[in-house]
Amino acid sequence: MKKSRKGGSDGKITLVDVALAAAVSPITVSRVINQPDKVSESARLKVQKAIDELGYIPNQHASSLASSRSGVIGVAIPSLSNVVFTDVLRGIYKVMGAAGYKVLLVDTHYSPLEEEKMVRTLLSQSPEGLIITGGDQTPACDQLLRKARIPLVQIMELLPNPIDMNIGFSHFLAGTDVVAHLLAKGCKRIGFIGARMDSRVQQRIRGYTQALSQQDLFEASLIATSPEPSSIALGGALFKSLMAANEGRIDAVFCANDDLALGALFEAQRMNIAVPKQLAICGFNDIEAAAYVNPSLTSVAVGRYEMGIKAAELIIQSLNKQPPEHKQIDMGYAIKQRDSTNRQA
Repeated sequence: MKKSRKGGSDGKITLVDVALAAAVSPITVSRVINQPDKVSESARLKVQKAIDELGYIPNQHASSLASSRSGVIGVAIPSLSNVVFTDVLRGIYKVMGAAGYKVLLVDTHYSPLEEEKMVRTLLSQSPEGLIITGGDQTPACDQLLRKARIPLVQIMELLPNPIDMNIGFSHFLAGTDVVAHLLAKGCKRIGFIGARMDSRVQQRIRGYTQALSQQDLFEASLIATSPEPSSIALGGALFKSLMAANEGRIDAVFCANDDLALGALFEAQRMNIAVPKQLAICGFNDIEAAAYVNPSLTSVAVGRYEMGIKAAELIIQSLNKQPPEHKQIDMGYAIKQRDSTNRQA
């Protein structure tokens, strides 16, 4: 094997360095990297040995320009730490990995402006498809996505006018169904606790409000919300605020997610309020802890992992020129009743 030079002007090892070290042409190196089936085994072994010894990292962007294929799928989610989105990502990574695609992931921090910035970043990497959360894009971001002309799936909620493909469920209907569940248990004074207040939480509030208003049971004091990120501690604080605003006259609480619901449950126990005898509590998302606290927590379950799988499958179908039978899919939801709402009507 020939001795290679020390890299380009910036000191980085180049494709030409690999070619010199392997005693082959740069074209052969390129083929080994991008089309290994078109190169002899002996050439592949020589080139791979040179790559390993030199520590060469192929320029994937240059490769994508040459082939018009980047092999990258962009994914934008509101939070990398939220277990709700972790489950969705597991599904996406499983399908994309098996299909040979790389996932480029960005965190939008629940901000439409940050999402616009991150979408620009994703598009600059020439992705073959995009998966983004919800439909709360800025007008500029919406136009970017429409002009990109690549397969796009908006996830986590059903949208009235999706840009391309859409997978989710109705948060509004979920809100009305939780209220119906609590009313059937004999609850009348049903409070709502919410945090972060993204568009999906607001849809749940609208469903909750409409369902109570139809029974002439709604009062503004029954809602306690915060723009802060959700946490168990915040759930406890909002529950205390809700109880104070209503002089303790609350017999059920619908929480926008399970972190808040756990906080409300723990605070109720500290206040010696019996759950579910005196107070019914329902959460949302059905995280693992919901089934293991005491009393176990009723929650709205959604197939998040399955949603991630289906979103990835829709992207791949579109890339393979196989238009999906349905471009909008309702994943549905289910109220998992447990001890926290198990009371007699």
